[in-house]
Amino acid sequence: MKSRFFIVAFLMIIAYQPIWAKIELPNIFSDNMVIQRNEKVLLWGWANTGEEITIHTSWDNKEYLVKTTIDAKWKLEIDTPGAGGPYKISFKGNENEIALKNVMLGEVWLASGQSNMEWSATTNKGIDNGEEEIENANYPNIRFFTVPRRTSDFPQENIPGSWEVCTPETMKDFSAVAYFFARRLQGELDVPIGLIDNAWGGSPAEVWTPKSVFDAHEDLKLSAEGLEETPWSPVSPSQVYNGMVHAITPFKIAGTIWYQGESNRGRANMYGKLFSEMIHSWRNAWDSQFPFYYVQIAPFNYKEPEEGVLIRDVQRRVMQTIPNSGMVVVSDIATIDNIHPTNKKDVGLRLANLALKETYESYEGEVYGPLFKEVNLQWKKIEVIFDHADGLMFTDKKETYFEIAGADGVFHPAKAKIKEDTVILTSKEVKAPLKVRFAWDNVAEPNLYNAAGLPASAFISE
Repeated sequence: MKSRFFIVAFLMIIAYQPIWAKIELPNIFSDNMVIQRNEKVLLWGWANTGEEITIHTSWDNKEYLVKTTIDAKWKLEIDTPGAGGPYKISFKGNENEIALKNVMLGEVWLASGQSNMEWSATTNKGIDNGEEEIENANYPNIRFFTVPRRTSDFPQENIPGSWEVCTPETMKDFSAVAYFFARRLQGELDVPIGLIDNAWGGSPAEVWTPKSVFDAHEDLKLSAEGLEETPWSPVSPSQVYNGMVHAITPFKIAGTIWYQGESNRGRANMYGKLFSEMIHSWRNAWDSQFPFYYVQIAPFNYKEPEEGVLIRDVQRRVMQTIPNSGMVVVSDIATIDNIHPTNKKDVGLRLANLALKETYESYEGEVYGPLFKEVNLQWKKIEVIFDHADGLMFTDKKETYFEIAGADGVFHPAKAKIKEDTVILTSKEVKAPLKVRFAWDNVAEPNLYNAAGLPASAFISE
């Protein structure tokens, strides 16, 4: 009887031993990683309760001591210097030591969204000049971390994956938009660039948005709960955020690039609020007002009238209300019969130019196409005033893509005349125009540009 008691007691002791008997790091910390330069960054992980851990950083030859709390977790905030590497970080405890090698200090960007962000040089038909781009993708100062697809009902503290150096072999299956974005940044800034890719093809914005948003907004919650199941992406609210985003929110980033919206067509009336709240929630989770740059979805021949252009107009409006955000228009490099345009290079370059100008202040060129500012009613005509309108021009005057409406709300094609940053519109069918819309069609590829060769965004006036 006594022996049986001791056996049971021994098994209970084993069962209640701490889970983290050794130091463990989240997978976002690995060899080849990039850590944000010139910042206060967080190092964290797990170990035995009360264990003292010694952390050594080779860039400054400093040693730090941190003790694990009662929940078997530890964290340490340190200051990072300017860009450089390769460096080494070591973590030493009672049972083991972990040494991370080939660590760089530079700029870290998160690349997220749905299939057009996920699209790689080898996905289906690939990208323009794919073989050549793959062959030349030797950039040791660009590093990739791909977050595998995961869903969860609850926020996760870790994700699978590890950092990889950019080579033809690693680049070919990585986000092409993110790769071209990083290549441009790295070439211009001459610092290491780290990319975290956590896109999921076909995903609606609801799955990327944390539960706190839906708890606070009943209308968004009801809309999200009504999503229909699809064969290509989960639709349960917050599941992808829980499985693919939450675990990396303590990891300091410079900013986010985003390409998504196609899967929210049909719900444009909710998308503006949802997208805005999602951006706010991510910034709150990271405790940082980082820049959020995104791609306006491209023209495509959707079966449902106006669903694509409605989303494009919502995305334009969101940019005007969210500080430190920006949007690139890609209507001129779209393919209306293919929802996945293969020109990913120009998309990445436009995002990079946006970051270089607004985040790094190292690019002097124009990064926006003409953006609707306001209308000026002139009885028989209506004047449309644009921002970013230097050198405003039509590349083809046969069709202007402008329409105007009077009090009856019926839109008619308009004749257009450019005067500096203003387009003056008239129509024989509209005696007293009150409203204007531009490129208001799913497949419209408008011909209004500025001197930088960037296209105007679709819009409808209030």
